[in-house]
Amino acid sequence: MNMTNKDNHTDLSSIREEYSLRTLDESDISPDPIEQFKTWMSEAVESKVNEPNAMALGTVTENSRPCVRIVLLKGLIDGQFRFFTNYSSNKGKQMDSNPNVSLTFFWPELERQVRIEGIVSKISSEDSNAYFSSRPIGSQIGAWASPQSELIKSRKVIEEQEKSISKKYEDSKIPRPSFWGGYNVTPDMIEFWQGRKSRLHDRLLFRKEENIWKVSRLAP
Repeated sequence: MNMTNKDNHTDLSSIREEYSLRTLDESDISPDPIEQFKTWMSEAVESKVNEPNAMALGTVTENSRPCVRIVLLKGLIDGQFRFFTNYSSNKGKQMDSNPNVSLTFFWPELERQVRIEGIVSKISSEDSNAYFSSRPIGSQIGAWASPQSELIKSRKVIEEQEKSISKKYEDSKIPRPSFWGGYNVTPDMIEFWQGRKSRLHDRLLFRKEENIWKVSRLAP
């Protein structure tokens, strides 16, 4: 029996959700977007959203091509968004050459999204050491074992590296690799998005002007 293309594949154009859980009004939002983000993050955690700290990190390549991947937020320190990665990875190299980055959180269970733009910078070695020592042993070994973003012949390369690192440090504390550590993103733009019916979503935009956050509403 012949099957049409529609039979073989999901009709993506027909997938849609109607958002109606909540609203977002200027009178309900904190004048400080960092405090507002903390409130939304707390609600995401309390609602048991899957991986509430997962965020899309957008960087720019040397050829001005956008590049996005998911990383995990590991702290909100003095108004800065913190995450950790391999300095020698593609994203590490891209951030070295262009510190302009973006972050996006999406919590579908709450019909919410937060977009952030700002400047990224490395955190201190002391802070990176402190976080690295708090990681599970397996994650510490993984940081050493993976030459992140480099081409490898097979999975076996990583598995052998993992065994070698495990043996090397089986009787001692695992130090932080010099090529691995944390970054802070200092935001200058934060947008809060709340899904609404008929795609007429609420969007409140904060921009930092002369060190003062100013809020405005965007059309959906």
